[in-house]
Amino acid sequence: MDDFGAQELLACYARGVFPMADAREDSRVFLIDPERRGVLPLNRFHVPRRLARTVRAEPFEIRIDSAFAQIVAACAEAAPGRLETWINAPIERLYNRLHELGYAHSIETWRDGELVGGLYGVALHGAFFGESMFSHRTDASKVALVHLIARLIAGGFVLLDAQFLTEHLARFGAEEIPRREYHRRLARAIRVEADFQRLATADGAAVLQLITQAS
Repeated sequence: MDDFGAQELLACYARGVFPMADAREDSRVFLIDPERRGVLPLNRFHVPRRLARTVRAEPFEIRIDSAFAQIVAACAEAAPGRLETWINAPIERLYNRLHELGYAHSIETWRDGELVGGLYGVALHGAFFGESMFSHRTDASKVALVHLIARLIAGGFVLLDAQFLTEHLARFGAEEIPRREYHRRLARAIRVEADFQRLATADGAAVLQLITQAS
């Protein structure tokens, strides 16, 4: 990994592959191009009714890119039901470097001055590659995901890569597509110029409205 840096990682994303490690303490990194890919269609994102009520109630303060390194570190920690993670030290360093260069971003949920959940990913042209999320309070990462969707819609993004389809993401409308179809959508997204920062601030009601209007 000595000769593999941020620019090499961006080139990997542009051609449809992403890095993983077998375990937190394993220093090796390998690149994956799955036969089937999980994506979250931005124009068909489903916000469950109970979660919509939570988003409107605004139990968390939403911050953008204020604690990126903390988000990645929290995602790398073991958690109940997740004894091992794929984020090792080399991968953590790579994403922190991408953040310094303006390509990697975090959506954070805070309560009473404490970081309680969030997610991070990589923005490249019109594609956003969701990497990982964590939650220390009920719905903290889910609320972050809803705010991410609204931000991507407002910024003109056309692809949200979720890497793998999970039961959790399926509740929001995630779907699994073949590698060839994913590469087709990625090629289109790379030709789009989107802006992750276009949405300055938005309350819960405005976020939900943006998502509804895109459906």
